[in-house]
Amino acid sequence: MMRHTLAGAAAGAAGTTALNAVTYLDMVLRGRGGSSAPEQLVDEASDLTHVPVPGQGETRRNRVSGLGAVLGMVTGVGVGALYGAARALPWRPAVPVAGLVTGVAAMAGSDVPMATLKVSDPRTWQAADWLADLVPHLTYGMVTAAVYEMTAPPARA
Repeated sequence: MMRHTLAGAAAGAAGTTALNAVTYLDMVLRGRGGSSAPEQLVDEASDLTHVPVPGQGETRRNRVSGLGAVLGMVTGVGVGALYGAARALPWRPAVPVAGLVTGVAAMAGSDVPMATLKVSDPRTWQAADWLADLVPHLTYGMVTAAVYEMTAPPARA
């Protein structure tokens, strides 16, 4: 089980890289700015937990920005690890199905905390907003599933 989980974590890191690449490519193609949602999530979580982000002014803003990015990576690697653990069980869907499920799980892993902490309300998103969120997460899921299949330890009979 541990080897499958670690293979899933590594696959999740590859998927996270793909998600970031697709997101940045979208920013290049459409000329849009980056999302402030990860930083807002850090600020809301800091307020909720009463654990301040240290620093003042630009130093604090830089830490919040870095924490937002790290939370995204933790989500990607974590969902990948869960994928690997699930693959150690009898769950054996085809890669496209596994990629879809994994992409949706990663999307939930980022969107549910934002909705819960009222950083964003997906009910108010336009079609372009959904696509900007869905396409990178589906890319994440497909890359994670494919990399896992290429690198995972053999399944037990």
